[in-house]
Amino acid sequence: MTAYLDGADGADGADGADRTDSADRTDSAGSAAFLDHVLAGGTTEVEEAVRKAAAAEIMPRFRQLGAEEIVEKNGPHDLVTVADRAAEAHLTASLTALLPGSVVVGEEAVHADPGVYEALQGDAPVWIVDPVDGTRQFVHGEAGFCTLVALARHGELLASWTYAPVLEELAVAVRGRGATVNGQRIRSGAPAPGAVLDVATSHPDYTTPDQKRALLGLRTEGVRPRPCGSAGLEYLAVAKGELDAVAFSWEYAWDHAAGLLLVEEAGGTDVTLTGERFRVTGGNALPFTAARDAATAARIRALLGAG
Repeated sequence: MTAYLDGADGADGADGADRTDSADRTDSAGSAAFLDHVLAGGTTEVEEAVRKAAAAEIMPRFRQLGAEEIVEKNGPHDLVTVADRAAEAHLTASLTALLPGSVVVGEEAVHADPGVYEALQGDAPVWIVDPVDGTRQFVHGEAGFCTLVALARHGELLASWTYAPVLEELAVAVRGRGATVNGQRIRSGAPAPGAVLDVATSHPDYTTPDQKRALLGLRTEGVRPRPCGSAGLEYLAVAKGELDAVAFSWEYAWDHAAGLLLVEEAGGTDVTLTGERFRVTGGNALPFTAARDAATAARIRALLGAG
């Protein structure tokens, strides 16, 4: 595995404190170098890590799960499998090895210890991981699932990876450098004037009464809402211009971080109910939307506000 160091002194000092200081300097130098590498478009190491995790932990279990390997977390629509847990562990090891001093906020780790989520507020670079986004689809042997990884620091999204192994699509976004699918640049474009807007929305089972009322605002002429599948794949569809917008009523970072940057770098945008950009650190006014262009986002937001 490539080490990203920029000349930090790794020699032992006279005592344990000196050795600790030297290790800290080495980690800091390696972290800065890798972040610079990614922001310059160096994404292949993470792509490889994501592909390896899927190949080792997810795909061998696709359509092979036993009943004892599927567990309900918070209800019949909130499932976790041995593939989710194994893939997150695999990614946690490989991603933190790539970026010294980084931490992981993963869906399964946060379920086990909600305090892990607080790392999004800290100073260390954070890998935001959903090992199997679309677990229901995965459990049912359907192709509509993906692995989501985003890299953030101080609440800013820097890069993201969306990998749908069955569909053989890998989408990558780097802040300021655009978005690609399988190496080809993508643009979200804009809906044709007067076209009916196709919008993927939160499933009613996951919404509060107030959020249900807001989403009802989309049931109007010129808008065609439908319940969403894998959030990551819905964001990918927006980024590719195949879906006009999403409207979601929950804010777990692992579901949204990768897709929000992907949509932004493809030319789209996002906005919350109060007109602010979505914050991966939380505290957003919900529901929010991400759309192919600013005009569509503004229209969806207005309809949500009128609901």
